[in-house]
Amino acid sequence: MNYREWEESVPAEIKTDSVWKAKAYRLALFAAELAWHDATKLLGDKRTISLADQLFRSVGGVSADVEEGYSRGTGRDRARFYEYGLGSAREGRGWYFKGRHILGEGVVSHRIELLTEVIKLLLAMIPDQRGTLLREEPPPYGIPALPSNPDLPSDRGKLLSEVPMPDILLQDHSLG
Repeated sequence: MNYREWEESVPAEIKTDSVWKAKAYRLALFAAELAWHDATKLLGDKRTISLADQLFRSVGGVSADVEEGYSRGTGRDRARFYEYGLGSAREGRGWYFKGRHILGEGVVSHRIELLTEVIKLLLAMIPDQRGTLLREEPPPYGIPALPSNPDLPSDRGKLLSEVPMPDILLQDHSLG
């Protein structure tokens, strides 16, 4: 699965909502889709059952926070929820790092890069909504922004077109 394939599966009711215009939202929603598969892989190892829950909650929370913030009436309220999403995206990166032994370096590297892109977008959205600068130093990520059209040739275009997926063993994941 890549971004384009996933985007085609998103219901029209979501894609026609005004929040869909926010690139951070679209990428965060895509990251949540990937986190579903990654959490499924983590559930296969008893040592990472709670990690799977934390990972899915944090990554899934990013798009939820953007949805909530986008629906607020004032810039300060929107910025507050975008900050929650920022925290969740950073948390998600940490959970991915912790799950690297099960998910594999390729999957983890991709997810960290994707969440870093979401973080960069949120870091731009927050001061725009608040009307002031953030009180933190600019991140030294040094990663160029994704092209506005992921189909355009780019060194970074493969972030959305070549998406590694974890190998999932089909087994009973019930806890009972």
